Amino acid sequence: MRYRWAVLAAGTAAQASSAATFAIGLPVLAPALREEYALSLHEIGIVLAAAWVGSMVTLLPWGLAADRFGERVVLVSGLAGCAAFLAATAYARDVVSLVALLALAGAAGSSVNSASGRAVMHWFGPDERGLALGIRQTAIPLGGLVAALCVPPLAGAGGSELAFLFLAGLCAAGALVAALVFRESEVVDGVEAATVLATLRDARLWRLCLGSSIFIYAQVAVIGFGVLFLHDEHGFSENRAALFLVGAQVLAVVLRVGAGRWSDVVGSRVGPLRLVGLVVAGSLLATGVLTDGPVWLLLVVLALAGGLSMGWNGLAFAAAAELAGARRSGAAIGFQQTVLSGYGVAAPVLFAATVSATSWTVAFLLAAVFPLAGWLSLRPLREH
Repeated sequence: MRYRWAVLAAGTAAQASSAATFAIGLPVLAPALREEYALSLHEIGIVLAAAWVGSMVTLLPWGLAADRFGERVVLVSGLAGCAAFLAATAYARDVVSLVALLALAGAAGSSVNSASGRAVMHWFGPDERGLALGIRQTAIPLGGLVAALCVPPLAGAGGSELAFLFLAGLCAAGALVAALVFRESEVVDGVEAATVLATLRDARLWRLCLGSSIFIYAQVAVIGFGVLFLHDEHGFSENRAALFLVGAQVLAVVLRVGAGRWSDVVGSRVGPLRLVGLVVAGSLLATGVLTDGPVWLLLVVLALAGGLSMGWNGLAFAAAAELAGARRSGAAIGFQQTVLSGYGVAAPVLFAATVSATSWTVAFLLAAVFPLAGWLSLRPLREH
């Protein structure tokens, strides 16, 4: 059974390669893209939303494909396609091409979510899944850490072209690792429509997905726009502004593993998930209050808010998979991630519009309402 840890490591590496691009790479590149393509803040929001649009369309089909054909073929083919589209993005001539290629990259790269999550569900028992999925979800901050450290100097040396080629190489490496390590687990012989529909009609799954995915707004506000905020409002260079992301990613790694293990011990995913949401709301309020405060304190609070806003994903992921059961976990994860992507499409556009219409202070304060709403909506599921 030691092989399960190899699966976890390979799945984490594959997820990290995708996360380096979409979770952190694009936000870090935002100032460079704005300059190269002469973008407004509103248009930057559309660029950041592009990958979410692509993934929203394909996440459920990828989940069904993982149930039907297995994790290996889904993960490898999706990440390889993502690498190809990112390489093409490096040479996008206009903003329309940029958005279209990012959407295609997001559509292909979203395969990693259901495939690696399903593999963990298969190889780990219920008493270890929270910890295992927490470790697997550290891929996002770990990939983000790589992006925060590497993308700014690459963009400074060769613009977005060199940065996108680097990110494409990461995804290609993730596909290679998965191809070498993964072997297929149990697959479903045919996808029975009635079973899939029953899963998607589960009211608890809908409540879980809608209530937890709204937390993404806080993550987008801090992680997606933090570099631009520090650059525009406090005169930080891209390299210096990206350093707050390093602290946020380190904290997010600790929180995801700790929250996953905590949920194993208490026997509940939703209880810890709700508490994390409440703390995230508080961190956004503090960020809004300090937007014009002492810069050193603002950086500390911004890093804390960033780390906290990334600490909930593994809990929601595990809860969705367990509601559906191991055989249909790919479909459930795909559905959960589809709902998450729907929020992800709207969040950067809405946050950018709020900043343009009001101020950074108001935008961060309003962002605190979203995790608070999630905390309230998940209350009926708190015993799960």
